[in-house]
Amino acid sequence: MGIFERYLSVWVALCIAAGVLLGNLVPGLFSLVAGWEIAHVNLAVAVLIWVMIYPMMVQIDFSSIKDVGKRPKGLILTIVINWLVKPFTMAALGWLFFRVLFVDLVDPESATQYIAGMILLGVAPCTAMVFVWSQLTKGDPNYTLVQVSVNDVIMVFAFAPIAAMLLGVSDITVPWETLLLSVVLYVLLPLVAGIITRRRLEKGGNQERLTAFLATMKPWSVLGLLATVVLLFGFQAEVIIGQPETIVLIAIPLLLQTYGIFAVAYGAAKFMKLPHNIAAPACLIGTSNFFELAVAVAISLFGLHSGAALATVVGVLVEVPVMLSLVYFVNRTRRWFP
Repeated sequence: MGIFERYLSVWVALCIAAGVLLGNLVPGLFSLVAGWEIAHVNLAVAVLIWVMIYPMMVQIDFSSIKDVGKRPKGLILTIVINWLVKPFTMAALGWLFFRVLFVDLVDPESATQYIAGMILLGVAPCTAMVFVWSQLTKGDPNYTLVQVSVNDVIMVFAFAPIAAMLLGVSDITVPWETLLLSVVLYVLLPLVAGIITRRRLEKGGNQERLTAFLATMKPWSVLGLLATVVLLFGFQAEVIIGQPETIVLIAIPLLLQTYGIFAVAYGAAKFMKLPHNIAAPACLIGTSNFFELAVAVAISLFGLHSGAALATVVGVLVEVPVMLSLVYFVNRTRRWFP
């Protein structure tokens, strides 16, 4: 591991602090960048995520993807956790904390909004960032691509009905433009670029050229992640400073949900005797969230300054540090798996 990956948690912590500091010192700059949107998708964030994911897409060997069907257990685990477990446990935890445990700390209307935001996070499993987590845990990039692709297809059809059922709203509006544009920007475009790059580098059977290119691009992938952290925390800096108590209350059930879902998925993967390079991405897909979509839907349904939007933003705040802790745990427990 290079210095960027070895001390990634340190760099992320520094970037979180830098984002909050800069967001409060120069809020106008971050407001300007936040306005660069198409269908609620921030273009600056999209570019940085693209920088993160593109080198990982170059690693994918499409000649091996046809063999993924011979190992279906990893796909089954991803689907079950994402669509039959996670949305419902998120709704249950939201209700438990904001209707029972925190009932004296939060007014009923705000509690309803926070629960709604948590549900939207629970119904939006990760699409883009999982390629980062997969790489950091030495996951099978070909299998990860198939897992994410299957997840995206299911999300197009299942997001609206599950969200509507759990929110108790029959006429929920799904911003299809946001959903489809996100998939195109975060998955399709870097995938196509990766295919073209790999084919050109492998021309004439030159594997050394491919290896050298990947080594050169690796630091850029990590820099893309760090720049994204600065940007996201800069966007929400004023909220972090202005409502610390509320953020802590929302973060508690989100953290329990994240670690709880991971424990269930990781335990199931061990029971199913999945190889580590398939088990790790499968568990991390279900653990992390497609926060861009959750934030966009919360804003379109409940408003920019709603409690639901705030809850999805808190999901963004806890995502990277929590996922890095799980990446560390996954790497330390590699010996548990075949």
